[in-house]
Formats: sequence, C-alpha cells, structure tokens
Amino acid sequence: MPRPPKSILMPAICAGTLLGLAGGYARAAEPAPTPPPANWWDTFTIGGTVEAGVTLNGDNPGDGLNFGHLFTDKANTLLLNQILLTATRPLDPKATDYDFGFKLQGMYGSDARYTHYLGEGDYWINELNQITPVEAWAAAHLPWLFAGGIDVKAGQWVTLEGAEVIDPTGDYLYSHSYIFNFGIPFVDTGVMTIWHVDPLLDIYAGVTSGVNTTFGERNVAHPGFEGGIGLNLLDGNLTILATTHFGPQNPNTPIGIAACGGCDPNSTLRFLNDITATWKINDSWTLITDLNYIHDDGGVQPSGYGGAQYVVYTVNEWLKAVGRVEVWRDNSNFFVAAYPGNFDFVNVEHGFPSTVIPGAGPTTYFEITGGLNISPTIPQGTPLLKSITFRPEVRYDASLNNTTPFDGQTVFGGRGFPGFGVGTKSSQFTFGGDIIAKF
Repeated sequence: MPRPPKSILMPAICAGTLLGLAGGYARAAEPAPTPPPANWWDTFTIGGTVEAGVTLNGDNPGDGLNFGHLFTDKANTLLLNQILLTATRPLDPKATDYDFGFKLQGMYGSDARYTHYLGEGDYWINELNQITPVEAWAAAHLPWLFAGGIDVKAGQWVTLEGAEVIDPTGDYLYSHSYIFNFGIPFVDTGVMTIWHVDPLLDIYAGVTSGVNTTFGERNVAHPGFEGGIGLNLLDGNLTILATTHFGPQNPNTPIGIAACGGCDPNSTLRFLNDITATWKINDSWTLITDLNYIHDDGGVQPSGYGGAQYVVYTVNEWLKAVGRVEVWRDNSNFFVAAYPGNFDFVNVEHGFPSTVIPGAGPTTYFEITGGLNISPTIPQGTPLLKSITFRPEVRYDASLNNTTPFDGQTVFGGRGFPGFGVGTKSSQFTFGGDIIAKF
C-alpha cells in the first residue's frame, strides 16, 4: 500500500498530538479525590512489653542486694522486671481543633514493688512480683488562649521529672540512676495542664495528691504542685525541661514524724526539682544532661543533689552504644536506702515499720555505666512480636567520701527482730543486662 504524501501525514500527526495534549490537560484539571476524614480510632493501639534481666555482683553480698539500685536491686537473681499492658489513644500533637485521648497501662513484675500508688493495691500481693496500675488518664486538647492551645490531663500518670522513665522502652540502660531511684517521684495522681504558648515554649502546671499517692490516702496524701517549663530549640533537636514537685510529703504516723525530727507532716514541705536537656547533635550522637535537687524542710532538713550525663552513639539501625556518669550527694543519709522486704518501700512511704537498710552515713555517690542496645531485625511474618532489644551493661558504683554502703552483710537481730544489712565496702562492680520484647 503506498504511503500518504507528507502534505496529508503531517497535519494528521499534529492534530493527533493536539488532541492528546488537550486530553491530558483536561485530565489534569479534574480535582483529585478527597481523602476520607481521619478516624479518631486510627491512632488507637493495644500492646504489651515484657522485660526480664539479671545483675551479677561478684561480691555476692550477704543481704542479696545491689545497694543504690531499686529495679535491679536483687544481686545474682533473674528478675521478671515488667509485663506491661497498654491501651492508648494519644492526643494529636498537630491538632488545631478539639481532640481527646486516653491511656491505660498496668504492670506485673518485680519493678511494681517501687511504682505503687499508695492506697491503691499496694498490699495486694506479698511476693517479689506484684501488680500495679502505671497510668490511667484521659486528656483533651483545647484550642484556647495560645497558638498551640492547651492540653488538660486528669487521672494517674508517670512524673514529668527526670531523664529516665518506668517503661523500659524509654530508657537506654537496664540499671537506673540515683536521680531516678531517689531524687524524683515515680507517679502522680491529679490534674495536669500543658500550655503550648508557641512552638518554642510549653508551660506545665498541675495539682497532685502527693508523691506516689492516690486521692484520700490517709497518711501522706496532701495537695502538691507539679509543673515546669519546656523549651523546644534548634528545630526540636534541643529540648530542655525544668520541673518541680513540692508539697507536704512526710507520713503522718509516729514513725514518719520521728523520721522528720518531730515535724508537722501537714505543713513540712518536700521539694523535688529536675532539669533535663536532650541534644540530638546529628543522626549518630545524642547527649542527655540530668540535674537534680531534692530538699525536705523537716528534721535536719536533708538535701540530695547531683547530675548525670548520658552519651548515646547510634552505630546503625540495630546498634547503639550508651554511657552514663553520675555524681549524687545524700548529705544527711536520708534518701538513699535498700529495701529487702517486698513491702518495705511502700511501708516507708506510708510511715509503717519496715526493714529498710539506710546508707552508711552522709555519702557522695558516684556511678559510671556503659552498655549497648542491640535490636536485631524481626523476620517478616513473625507473629505478634514487633521488636526485641538486648541491653548488656557494666556498672561501677563508689562512695567518693569513703563510706561503706555496698556489699551489705546480714545481721540477725534475734528474739523476733528482723535482720538488717551492714555495708562493708566503699565500691561495687556489677555486670548485667535485660531483654525487652514488644508485642
């Protein structure tokens, strides 16, 4: 068949090209389909975390305790630290209109001995592993007054203070700092507000029932204040949170009154203050600085103070190297102690008899800890398991003023009196680690 002459072919090609472009422009002009509105439940999650670990102490202390530790206090003993069950729908951090959220979290394990809300199941189980609520709150975002609005939270939550948290997935090391163990609250009950003044400044202000207590707890539940200021700098790569918690905190029992030198528990204040700065220098390096000061107006007016410096180096997506160095002073031997009995910690908070082991006099505590976070990739198709992390660590504790709080040896009182530990060394070396599985 003969080819058409160019005089016919070229106009046809041009016409076809124009029709194709016109069709393309017509399609481009059609509005994109509107995505369906986000469902409130889209960010609702239910999950679980299991943590177990061991801390080896070559001294094999006679009282069985790693002095200066709480969650890792049992020497040479495998611990089921936590089974956490969590249901949460967090507030949308970018919300510009009204928004609502909540969190319910409960714990079973050996850590629960130290995180009870006084007056809420703290004497249910007299075993190493206990059960306790960790968080139970409802929250609302209100687009009022400030550029970022106001968040209001009511119920029970973990404290604002400190660089470390109860949930192990929020920490870099298995063992905890002296600041975490003895310088801040663990949990609060009350109402908290967060004023998002602008992208650089948040203000926290709330009323609580006291450190680690519920409303109506008869011995130590007095109104307290918890609040502070948060700064978000360098496009969020540097955050600084300065917080305080103060209120009457000494137990209103004969033992509690004697411990605070005959003070009036209803008017004697305790102040717990903390500043935490987190600087993400780049994708590899993160620095965290935690400064702490705690003071009680009762008796000899004891104070505790110090700081901890963390360095986190991200090697790759599954490996981090972590270091922490800390100095913390207990100037009246009031705050740092060991708790051999399952109820000793809550007994002391209530002002009831206990077998608590105090330190060896006023002491300046030093600890340096190095560890790894190893998080191997979970094979595709693995049911339920979301992640697994191994955190081996080496730790050295010492008294900088030559007191001997470590390597406690049990002394038996006889005739019905409980035994107690007497420290024999000025330093302590431990090696340990844990495994954290998230579901």
